[in-house]
Amino acid sequence: VQLQASGGGLVQAGGSLRLSCAASGRTFRFSTYNVAWFRQAPGKEREFVATITWSGGSLYYADSVKGRFTISRDNAKNTAYLQMNSLKPEDTAVYYCAAGSPGSYSRLRDMAYWGKGTQVTVSS
Repeated sequence: VQLQASGGGLVQAGGSLRLSCAASGRTFRFSTYNVAWFRQAPGKEREFVATITWSGGSLYYADSVKGRFTISRDNAKNTAYLQMNSLKPEDTAVYYCAAGSPGSYSRLRDMAYWGKGTQVTVSS
């Protein structure tokens, strides 16, 4: 199973970025997994950002990103997205996507699969 995060970059404060998380694997049924985004800033612990359930029916967000970030998924494309608007310098971090069972939401230890991160840098 591979999760490939992409779409990071350098953006000015107030700008937007859209991250993608593409899943692959011969026996991996993407549509049966919750997908979450986490982020890790330099010198800080990895933290929860957002989760979308396997069907897309429920969404969960960290308080710090509510109203600015939107998580979505396209099960036909085995891909999840994180639309990030009104970016702030404190959003600067490496962003990781992860997949977990339907009972997993925001805890790192509940995630079964992790992708390599993509760097997001927001300049002031």
